[in-house]
Amino acid sequence: MPFSSSCSKVSMVLVVSLFVTSLMAMTASAGNFFQDFDVTFGDERAKILNGGQLLTLNLDKFSGSGFKSKNEYLLGRIDMQIKLVSGNSAGTVTAYYLSSEGPTHDEIDFEFLGNLSGDPYTLHTNVFSQGKGNREQQFHLWFDPTKAFHTYSIVWNSQRIIFLVDNIPIRVFTNLETIGVPFPKNQPMRIYSSLWNADDWATRGGLVKTDWTQAPFTASYRNFKVSTTSTSTNSLTEQSAWQTQGLDAAGRNRLRWVQQKFMVYNYCSDLKRFPQGLPVECRRSRF
Repeated sequence: MPFSSSCSKVSMVLVVSLFVTSLMAMTASAGNFFQDFDVTFGDERAKILNGGQLLTLNLDKFSGSGFKSKNEYLLGRIDMQIKLVSGNSAGTVTAYYLSSEGPTHDEIDFEFLGNLSGDPYTLHTNVFSQGKGNREQQFHLWFDPTKAFHTYSIVWNSQRIIFLVDNIPIRVFTNLETIGVPFPKNQPMRIYSSLWNADDWATRGGLVKTDWTQAPFTASYRNFKVSTTSTSTNSLTEQSAWQTQGLDAAGRNRLRWVQQKFMVYNYCSDLKRFPQGLPVECRRSRF
């Protein structure tokens, strides 16, 4: 078989597989925002609607808004469907993350950095352990995240952390404690989300400012789901999948596809930032 024909068939299989996994991600069962979350700031700018099935965060010139989970979780899988700020979102940041508290906190981050109309969002990811982060990877998405809801997931077990978008892995952070790399697995974390103004850095390094004539800016959330060792009003009974979840051959192929086509920054490639040598985890397989 000619090489070009073989590659075309492999690409078609991958596209079909990505489409199927996206549909699977969008069928997640819904939680209830009244039961599972508290508004943390923004007053009426954060609204729980449709009997607890929908939550919206708003940002205006005076304040953003945010929420956090009532429960803490220690390891698990977290899924949330989010529709991001549409139009000219430059200067805004929609953050969705897990975090513990204190100076040696752990944290697992999704942050969506807004941009001018027609330009792609930047999806910023990071992992903190014992108060230390500096493990940023950034991506553009292969779809418009403002047109419809998409599922953003964190699989967090004792072996690895997997970041997923519509059930497609975009990043894996592996537990390498055996070679001295701290890994977040001992501090329970809450789920947080916020919509706020960060026009001093968020878009093109702060060169593009928030256009307040477009306010209020709105991000929407639905279909929260958690599977964890903790008890929750929306915990799932079947926990075995996430506890040992890694990437099979198809998952590794999807991860490579995302990282080759859509990654725009990787701390593990930033030699100027680490002139004394890249962090030790950058030299090891992350699958």
